[in-house]
Parts: sequence; structure tokens; C-alpha cells
Amino acid sequence: MRKYLFFLLVLLVFLPIGSVSADDAVNIYKTPRPVPAHKIIHQSGQSYLLSDFKGEFVLAVFWSRDCGPCIAELKSLNEFYKATQNEGIKLLLISENQEWKSVAEQKKILKKYGAPDVEFYVDDYGRVASDLGIFTSPHTVLINTKGEEIGRIRGSADWSSRKVINYIKELKEEYG
Repeated sequence: MRKYLFFLLVLLVFLPIGSVSADDAVNIYKTPRPVPAHKIIHQSGQSYLLSDFKGEFVLAVFWSRDCGPCIAELKSLNEFYKATQNEGIKLLLISENQEWKSVAEQKKILKKYGAPDVEFYVDDYGRVASDLGIFTSPHTVLINTKGEEIGRIRGSADWSSRKVINYIKELKEEYG
């Protein structure tokens, strides 16, 4: 029993609580990295690779319906999407396909939590997330216009804040 209490205490101490600002939690790489070649499936049923979005600056947000911070940031992600959709910035909201019974269920959850406009994708058995080494959510992968990963944002953010929107636009300008 003591082992379990100790383990729980360690988790509580080291587990991040609350949201972080995107610029504080961002990690930009010195050298871009290739993205995994596994497919993600759009809400329409169309399959894509992360590299298929060349020409757009991509924010691939990995989330889970069971993640409190993920749910909390959905409304601000919707506002971010609306504010940047015509600026060459593509928002991909990605969750594991095993979380959902249907596309209708996912649409219902997104609408309930304020993100009815965001296009969503599923990651078949979490292969893309696993290849990227993502085991927690929310986690955002930044992909340049060449289809290469240039960095990541750990944790949630207030995506609708002017500061975060401007920061992402600056990243797009600097890293393409």
C-alpha cells in the first residue's frame, strides 16, 4: 500500500497541472524532422499523410476525449481556427480512432465543447502519435510548409489569445 501512495504522490508532484502558454512550452528544433508516413483519416473518410499538407503551416493537435485540458481548450482552438483559416495555417485535430463509435459522436462532443468548426481526424491505433513519441495530450506538432516537423507545443494553451495567434504567425513566417 505504501508503494502505491508513494507512486501517487510522485505523480501529483511531477504531473503538470493547468494550462501553459504556448510560447513557454514550445520546443523548436534546430533541424526539421521527417513526419511519420502513417495515415490519418479525415471526418469525411478521406485518408491523408501529415506530409500531404505541404504548402500550409500545420498545427497537428493530438488530443483525447478523456483529457480534461484537451476538452478545456476546444473552444479556444475553434476560435484559433476561425482566426487563422485563411492565412495558410492548417489546424488538424487528431485523436485515436478507438475513442469513437462514430463520426457523429465526435461531432457531437466537439459541438458540445465549443469546437463545431474544427475539422477532425483520427489516428488509426495511434500509429502517428506513437511514431512521434506522443504519449500525453494535448500535444501539438508544428509542421512547416515543406511537410517537416519543426517543433512541438506541450500541454494546452489559450489558442484564441492574440498573443498565441501572433506567435504562431511568427513561427510560420520564420520557419515556413
